[in-house]
Amino acid sequence: MIRALAIALFALPITAIASELPKPDATFPEPDMARVELGWQLFYDPILSGSRTVSCATCHHPRLGTGDGLSLGFGDGASGLGIDRVIDPDNPPEQRIPRNAPGLFNLGASEFTVFFHDGRLEEDPSRPSGLRTPMGTEMESGFDSALAAQAMFPVLSGDEMAGHYSENDVAQAVRQGLITGPGGAWDILAKRVEAIPAYRTAFDNVIGVDTPIRFHDIANVMADFIRFEWRADDSAFDRFLRDGTLLPPEAMAGMDLFYGKAQCSTCHTGQFQTDHSFHAIAMPQIGPGKAARFERHNRDVGRMRVTGDPADAYAFRTPTLRNLPETGPYGHAGAYPTIETVVRHHLDPVATLRSYDPAAALLLPPDYASDFALMRDPTEINAIAAANKLAPTPLNDTEVAQIVAFLRQLHDPFSDENRLGVPKDVPSGLPVDQ
Repeated sequence: MIRALAIALFALPITAIASELPKPDATFPEPDMARVELGWQLFYDPILSGSRTVSCATCHHPRLGTGDGLSLGFGDGASGLGIDRVIDPDNPPEQRIPRNAPGLFNLGASEFTVFFHDGRLEEDPSRPSGLRTPMGTEMESGFDSALAAQAMFPVLSGDEMAGHYSENDVAQAVRQGLITGPGGAWDILAKRVEAIPAYRTAFDNVIGVDTPIRFHDIANVMADFIRFEWRADDSAFDRFLRDGTLLPPEAMAGMDLFYGKAQCSTCHTGQFQTDHSFHAIAMPQIGPGKAARFERHNRDVGRMRVTGDPADAYAFRTPTLRNLPETGPYGHAGAYPTIETVVRHHLDPVATLRSYDPAAALLLPPDYASDFALMRDPTEINAIAAANKLAPTPLNDTEVAQIVAFLRQLHDPFSDENRLGVPKDVPSGLPVDQ
């Protein structure tokens, strides 16, 4: 009786949005557990950082929703996780990591072919490597997917994993522009891994006995791990799509708004609520910005930095909304700490940009001059505002709460179990971030 009444109550909005709803059951490649378990160990092993202090998990940890829980984090030159991360006074970072660490949920689905906030890495069958990357034709072949390639670019970043230019062999190679080939940064890391007997034995089972370990081999098995570990497609919303199991009433109303009046699905479309495209929506810019080392302007022009097209200024990739409660802060620079605050930004982007309160950002000490420099520059604020393409959407407080309630139904509780979890130790013997 209750179910029949609920169906009657929501029949009209469901019918109205039926054409907008995505199809369930995304495509994921079948896992090879030998590869998955090898990638699992490498993902948590600091051996892949220049100074052997930072692993991929440092900024993409399951305890922190596969991110780091910060607006902008610290990689090399610090220790600990999330809000407990502490700067090394003898080797402090030069700056914060310029962009927010994105979550890793569902990146192994076949539809994900474009990566990073600005899309600078994407699958491109016309290229010899099958990928379009900032490295151009120097990108070595052998990567199974863009997911594999993106998993390994952080090892080249001084802010993230490589370290200061002069402090280790990887950082020195990066500074000299030696990335691929013998003696390059990737070769150095591959040789480190190969020198560890347990890794060599594991790779024997994956690439063949005595086949030299190449950097793309490491990247490929790490992608296999990410694809397996953080598949999250059994949320309450997925169950609604598959068999009509209703969401709570407030979330049902929020779904109607999301796919209707609020027009969220214009960009947040598909099963994972992303069109994989780029949009300028006047997001606040905090932190050092994304630029070459010699450019200290705090600006991040997003997609334009990749394409060179002024029409792409301040446009960033539409993020997936899966497991949203765990993956904040939100925005390319993590400017918003809660789901509600980032939803409200979408209601009137320019007005919200101009009234942004820097106290909302979750930034660890020390304070850097670059943290809020751009937000105090009217010329830069006006430039971000002028690029905005998202028109205001009038919603009342009740409707905002309903949308937030719906977004919480995109959480897959099974994914919290993290299938393999955090290893107690790794073959290098280096400490694992727990």
